[in-house]
Amino acid sequence: MKLEELAEKCGEWLRGSGPESDIVISSRIRLARNLAEYPFVRRASDDEKAAISKAVRRQIEAEPSWNDLVFLDVDRLNELDRQFLVERQLMSRELAENEGVRGVAIDLNEQFSVMVNEEDHLRIQVMRSGLDVMEAWERISQIDDLLEKGLNYAFHDRLGYLTACPTNVGTGLRVSVMLHLPALVITREIEKVFRSLQKINVAVRGLYGEGSQFMGDFYQVSNQITLGRSELELVDTVSQVVPRIIQYERKAREFLVNESEQDLHDDVSRAFGILCTAKKISSEETLHYLSKVRMGVNLGLIRDVKMGTINKLFVHTQPAHLQKLRGHAMSVADRNIERANYLQQHLLPPAPGSSSNN
Repeated sequence: MKLEELAEKCGEWLRGSGPESDIVISSRIRLARNLAEYPFVRRASDDEKAAISKAVRRQIEAEPSWNDLVFLDVDRLNELDRQFLVERQLMSRELAENEGVRGVAIDLNEQFSVMVNEEDHLRIQVMRSGLDVMEAWERISQIDDLLEKGLNYAFHDRLGYLTACPTNVGTGLRVSVMLHLPALVITREIEKVFRSLQKINVAVRGLYGEGSQFMGDFYQVSNQITLGRSELELVDTVSQVVPRIIQYERKAREFLVNESEQDLHDDVSRAFGILCTAKKISSEETLHYLSKVRMGVNLGLIRDVKMGTINKLFVHTQPAHLQKLRGHAMSVADRNIERANYLQQHLLPPAPGSSSNN
């Protein structure tokens, strides 16, 4: 599989078709697992890392229902390809930056992936569009069972699954929901929401997970600890918290419409105008303005632009995606020009007689 082919597509989790998709971009569940026969990744030799990768790949290829999975040797990918997979949320930044033998198995529909030799031997993740945590849990449980048929997981009767980081010991499960919260940012209520989440052991991270910056008003909400909790308890915790955040965001949007609709409409229209007319634009600016436009589309302030188009632009305008779509590496200056052109191709009305990009 060529990654250029993947770049042309829009992942299932980006379609904006799931429950509460006006605010919730995606639901993701991740499981951390290690093989009992080998030391943790940071203590494993190159030969041991290679053996871990071989064992996981062999089990994946032995499962007949996974014929559409592609296994990539991450250590053999160039920097651009690794960055592309991070932008696509198919693998973590840590896996991209690690050393030694490591890999990732990718479902071509982009509903799940299996990372090998990240912080743990395996990081299994399932992604769904919108707020669909329970469906994601049921799917990842099935994947975990299929992998465990041929792999000997490190498990302790009292502690549960053993992981490299103590906070993951137990279930090894992380439930994460990505939300778009522009109104809470505008009304300056976002910090208050964060403080309330910290009190109940719910973490807030940036667009690309742990250690990443908050960009485009996107926030990932997830459980902080797993030890002492069952899988369903962790799923239930996040499932109960997210609807409250959705409610806060909707109230903030309602407040903005009722109290300052003209100012809001002006702000959204200016953002849309910049995206449609800029001759060059950075990825940071693009995320900032797309965030406003996305809220405008949801509130009916901008018409004739589909939500799926906006969601796709958040990813396709990132540096590695632009270069993959263009077919070659570009300087920062050239990317800024190409990004502006790409935005206009997808946001402006099609010329008479041409097909629509929206």
